[in-house]
Amino acid sequence: MKVAVVILNWNGKKLLEQFLPSVVAYSKDATLYLADNASTDGSVDFVVTHFPSIQIIQNKENGGFAQGYNEALKNLEEDIFCLLNSDVEVTENWLKPITEAFLKNDKTVIIQPKILDFNKKDHFEYAGAAGGFIDKFGYPYCRGRIFNTIEKDSGQYNDSTDIFWASGACLFIRNKAFKKLNGFDETFFAHMEEIDLCWRAKNSGFNIQYIGTSKVYHVGGATLKNTNPQKTFLNFRNSLFALTKNAKGTLFTIIFIRLILDGIAGIKFLLELQPKHTLAILKAHFSYYRNLKQMLINRKAQKVKINYYQRTSIVIDYFVNKKRYFNSL
Repeated sequence: MKVAVVILNWNGKKLLEQFLPSVVAYSKDATLYLADNASTDGSVDFVVTHFPSIQIIQNKENGGFAQGYNEALKNLEEDIFCLLNSDVEVTENWLKPITEAFLKNDKTVIIQPKILDFNKKDHFEYAGAAGGFIDKFGYPYCRGRIFNTIEKDSGQYNDSTDIFWASGACLFIRNKAFKKLNGFDETFFAHMEEIDLCWRAKNSGFNIQYIGTSKVYHVGGATLKNTNPQKTFLNFRNSLFALTKNAKGTLFTIIFIRLILDGIAGIKFLLELQPKHTLAILKAHFSYYRNLKQMLINRKAQKVKINYYQRTSIVIDYFVNKKRYFNSL
């Protein structure tokens, strides 16, 4: 089983200097690629000079995460793609448990390892933690992270289990499945596109797993910090995109309640004196309405829609019922 580790880069020379050494050292059995989104900071020259074993894929423009990976992966022939953020430190033998899991089950097409915080290594990292789920209204949460409550890693998620979505910070996917699913939806640009991809995989009858015996350390927010309103915009809009395209059930009711919940989130940002984030939510909804027709067309293309949620509202669980940890749900 051949593995391609593909790192998408846009003006991330400093991150590459810091994190490529671990990837090169601990990925001897994989082919390494740098997929560059038209960087202007000398990233490519740096990699060519200092890491000649890494193959370069030069994209013509910065099309974001979705388009960048779609372009980079279309001509690769390895059996498994590992989509790895440039701000991830990998560990010794990180690939072996993943490839073994793929070999055990042909239906498993996407896998995520344990993702810990690079800056606080005994805690999970926000983006993915120990595998993701969503509630009825499309809000994501993870084993090890619900909203901003992040658990300490005490070995509680050293297992292997089915999950609903895998984090794009370190996502393994079979080549054939990625292409059968037509890759990422480029309308998303960045953020939540991996949830949409996983959702479509689930609707197609595929399996997604978390493998806790493989671990990596992720900085998180290195490209776009959580404090940036643009990230709020993309997360809220793209979550609505994924919900509209893929959710089973009466869409009008789901979206109506979701809009109310987003409105409450906007008020919360105002009370916290973060009006730019409130404005970002408003912009997200306007962008959603502009793209609604296409999302509904994409929804019709999903012939099978699975029961996608285990919790009706993670918002109520967390903020009203004070259930802050995954094992209390």
